Amino acid sequence: MALAPARTKYRKSMKGSRAGNAKRGNTLAFGEYGLQSLSRGPMTGQQIEAARVTISRHLKRKGKLWIRIFPHKPVTKKPAETRMGQGKGAVEYYVAVIKPGAVLFELAGVPTTVAKEAFRLADAKLPFRCRFIQRDTNAT
Repeated sequence: MALAPARTKYRKSMKGSRAGNAKRGNTLAFGEYGLQSLSRGPMTGQQIEAARVTISRHLKRKGKLWIRIFPHKPVTKKPAETRMGQGKGAVEYYVAVIKPGAVLFELAGVPTTVAKEAFRLADAKLPFRCRFIQRDTNAT
């Protein structure tokens, strides 16, 4: 089962703006290492889950993983071969709107090489490019 909100105030939402960079959630908050997006786009619950499984399989139950994003936005779709009009389609799946600079995943408790490789494998599952970031150790 893909990620989806348990309950929403409104069943359907408008597309909204995807412009600009991530203002919040653009720095490491929990772990030592992070996977930061470099471009924008929607990320489905299935893609988040695929990346999570890839990371956790590579870590072999070591370290701690934080998922910093959640798919709150519903995406609707009309059935195939349906005429125009007759309102908006039914909710098909949920997406997280990702902007450049957003930290998607964080890791702690593993060596740098292991974290780098885990995030490289996860990056291949995502619909946009990401980069590996590391907490600055000498900053106060």
